[in-house]
Amino acid sequence: MKATGVVRRIDDLGRIVIPKEIRKTLRIKEGSPLEIFTEKEGDIILRKYSPIGEISNFSSEYVESLAKVTDLIAIVTDKDTIIAVSGTQKKDLLEQSISEELEKIIDKRESVILEQSKAIMITEKGNKEKEAKSQVIVPIISESEVTGSVILMAKEDSIKLGKQEEQIAKIAANFLGNQMEI
Repeated sequence: MKATGVVRRIDDLGRIVIPKEIRKTLRIKEGSPLEIFTEKEGDIILRKYSPIGEISNFSSEYVESLAKVTDLIAIVTDKDTIIAVSGTQKKDLLEQSISEELEKIIDKRESVILEQSKAIMITEKGNKEKEAKSQVIVPIISESEVTGSVILMAKEDSIKLGKQEEQIAKIAANFLGNQMEI
C-alpha cells in the first residue's frame, strides 16, 4: 500500500473526502462506484468497482472466440482499463489504462467505425504503430449504464473495417452487457 501523506477526518454523517489529486489520478468522478474492503489489521481499502471485472474470465474467452472468427484483434474494456485482449497484443494492452479519447467515445454511447487515418490510441500510453489500425468501438451498456466497450481492431494497415464488423461488436457488447445483469 502506498502512503499519500494526506489525512482526512470523518464528518458527522460518516463521510470522508477523497482528495482531488487522488480522484484525478485514479479517474474517480462523482457517482463512480467504489468497493470497500477491510483487513484484519484494521485497514480499509477503497477500490474502483468494475462490473465487467466480475466477468473478466468470461470476457477473455469471448475475445479469443471473436478473434478466431473475425481474424481481428478483439478487446474488452471497462471504463478505465483493458480487461481482455486476444492474440499477440495481449501482453502490450492487457490491464493498461484506456486513453481519454476512448473514454469520451464510450461515454457518447454510440458505436464508431474509424479508418486507419482517424484511429485513436486505445491506451493511455499507447504505441501508435500497434494501435493506429482501423477500429470499431462499441460501448457496453448494462442496466442503462455504460460499463465499458468492445473493440475490434485490424491486424494490418490494409484492412478496413465496416458495418459487418460493427454488427459483430454490437452483438458482443449486448451479450456482455446482458451477462452483467444476470
